Amino acid sequence: MSTTGTADLVAMLERFHSAVNSGDPEVVAKAMDEFVAPDVRFDAPVPMGATGREALKRVWGVLLGAFPDIHVAVEETITEGDRIVSRNRVTGTHRGEYQGLLPTGKTVSYQEIFILRVVDGRITEIRGVVDVLTQLRQLGALPF
Repeated sequence: MSTTGTADLVAMLERFHSAVNSGDPEVVAKAMDEFVAPDVRFDAPVPMGATGREALKRVWGVLLGAFPDIHVAVEETITEGDRIVSRNRVTGTHRGEYQGLLPTGKTVSYQEIFILRVVDGRITEIRGVVDVLTQLRQLGALPF
């Protein structure tokens, strides 16, 4: 089992984020197929009834439906061995149903941190923390 070098990890992450920032569900799905192992271990809030890469695709389907202009800006990356940590700022405009909320037209801006394990050029493990509390507060679903 080979691992990927630091420069390769960063380049892969940049290509992956470029795809998700396209706003095009087909481009995002193709990026998932290219960069994510089918049986990826996904340790973050995901829809029930899905596992692996399909769970990740569903998450992005929901996000793109709710925030069609979603943008993930990488603020910091750290690599060590076969892992890359990405601290991101996510922004988007609430234009579709999300978490039971009808579109508000409000803009959200929140942070997330993901630790990815990459083997043979594919993401095999994802561990993430997303600031959903801030996101829901900005949408008016929770008090400040």
